[in-house]
Formats: sequence, C-alpha cells, structure tokens
Amino acid sequence: MKTISGQELARLIEKKGWELRRVQGSHHIYARSDNPARISIPIHGNRPLKLGLLKHLMKIAGITESEL
Repeated sequence: MKTISGQELARLIEKKGWELRRVQGSHHIYARSDNPARISIPIHGNRPLKLGLLKHLMKIAGITESEL
C-alpha cells in the first residue's frame, strides 16, 4: 500500500466532500453533514501516516486504495 502524508490525505478527503471544521494543534478535524463520523488527521509536515492509521481513516472516509 502506498503511504501518504497527512496533508495529502486532507486534500483527498476535501475532494470527497469532507469539510474542515476546526484545527486543534496539529490535528485537522473533518466532518460531513450526511455522516455522523469525524475524521482527525495529524498534519506533521510531510511525514507519512502510519499504515494502520491510514487504513482506518480511509475506511471512515470511504476512500479506496486505488484513489491514493
């Protein structure tokens, strides 16, 4: 699986309709009006997200591996 940074994932989920609700420290919190879930993406420069976290966030956001 391709690893991406938090910034790249944030851009991708914004294209999927998620809206940035707030920023708390280095974490960007995204939400959608049609989905009760919240997504918290750690933005630490260009460091890649760890694989388990990336898979979890992709599952919540409805992103497939081919969309990376």
